[in-house]
Amino acid sequence: MANLIVMNPGDTVAVATRDLKKGEAAHTGDIGLTLTDEIPMGHKVALVDMAAGTDVIRYGDPIGHATRPIGKGGWVHVHNLFTNLEKEVAYTYSPVTMPAGGPPGDPPTFQGYRRRDGRVGIRNELWIIPTVFCVNGPAQQLADRINARYPAGPGFDGAFALTHANGCSQVGQDLLYTQNALAGLVHHPNAGGVLILGLGCESNCLDCFLPLVGDLDPQRVKVLNCQDVEDELADGMALLETLYAALSADRRSPCKAGELAIAVNCGGSDAFSGITANPLVGKITDRLTGFGGTVVMTEVPEMFGAEHLLMRRAENRMVFDAIVGMMNDYKAYFRRYGEEIYKSPVPGNIAGGISTLEEKSLGCTEKGGQAVVRDVIPYGGRLRKKGFNLLSGPGNDLAGITAQEAAGCVMTIFTTGCGTPAGFATPLLRLSSNSRVGRHKARWIDYDAGALMAGKTMNDAAGELFDLILRVAGGEMKTRSEACGYRQIGFLRDGVTD
Repeated sequence: MANLIVMNPGDTVAVATRDLKKGEAAHTGDIGLTLTDEIPMGHKVALVDMAAGTDVIRYGDPIGHATRPIGKGGWVHVHNLFTNLEKEVAYTYSPVTMPAGGPPGDPPTFQGYRRRDGRVGIRNELWIIPTVFCVNGPAQQLADRINARYPAGPGFDGAFALTHANGCSQVGQDLLYTQNALAGLVHHPNAGGVLILGLGCESNCLDCFLPLVGDLDPQRVKVLNCQDVEDELADGMALLETLYAALSADRRSPCKAGELAIAVNCGGSDAFSGITANPLVGKITDRLTGFGGTVVMTEVPEMFGAEHLLMRRAENRMVFDAIVGMMNDYKAYFRRYGEEIYKSPVPGNIAGGISTLEEKSLGCTEKGGQAVVRDVIPYGGRLRKKGFNLLSGPGNDLAGITAQEAAGCVMTIFTTGCGTPAGFATPLLRLSSNSRVGRHKARWIDYDAGALMAGKTMNDAAGELFDLILRVAGGEMKTRSEACGYRQIGFLRDGVTD
């Protein structure tokens, strides 16, 4: 059995599928060599001799350059490999024609909640959304009380307080990020009813927040300012009772897969993320957008070094320019705070075999499959087009996924090489990139993409995962994090805290 994986015929490194010893024979296909170093599982071995300054190639693209001579069979990692991202990039519009047409056959269906605006939700929940962290306590108490009174069942999937740490002592763009994201969540299709819970003296006061929310359905959205009433819990429960009466009459109905809007994201990545889990998610992106559905990808810092692959798939020059603007704006954001753009791989990534940001990015962007990029959404913005969208957001899971949900995504497909139990405002399906994590943290992992290294075909895995997505969307099952009750939201912070 091969103990190396090579992603592209032009690659100058391979990835070890298990811990390999110095002097051991390593091979894959017609490639064979003797190791001159111990190579940890997931780490890279040189397939050729490389002089200092030579570009190191993985995924068919440079992932940095050798900082000293590296011999064939040697370990390639942070001790002898450094990023190329210090260089300035001049982007050129060079579009390529992507395959047209969707999957064969009629689109599959699931049982979803069709909203008045035509969008489809996959849960019918009652959300309590605080404008400020000061009312997190009352928000949580209200959710607990309504859940104790009305157990989940047909037409009601529970009440949840979307508590957060923001809403006051914020100014300018920093406050707008919070307000726009919260406004998007108020309109989320998974929420059959929403109670907006304010305090009264916060930066994000109702007078400045509600205009950003826009038109509201008074039967489905209620507002309460805690300082205006004597007993916020009693008044809050009265409003929740009214909301519950309206939403509990809702029922699921047949919806096409192409009506889904799904976020794709990753965290705790390892060297196998770009081999197994992320390419598998890319197949889902292609399949879902082929059916007319929507997929949103963010994590802009994890596009650095791979952005050219997305730019060439832009639907038109306007979208290309928007991608360029997103990349340059994010680089300027890093420079504004004196940070280098290439310092992204965290200790867990490095331990898992990822050496540079380019390497991480080339694996990360695999989640986009081969779909045409239809639009670029600003942080806190909402979906405007179906198909594959990019969203300007950070690599941080909490701030990025919250923005994807605020844009209108009803579910997140999340890949990991190290494992994480985090849950967010909507159901999250978590894929492990390797079976070791899939087995070790089985209560966190919904699907083990590591099976792709044990002989499962990509097409079979994509079929299984797509069926799983439809089962979760249709309410036939909960995801692991959802069943555990793990739920949180958070936002990008940028600027002065007054």
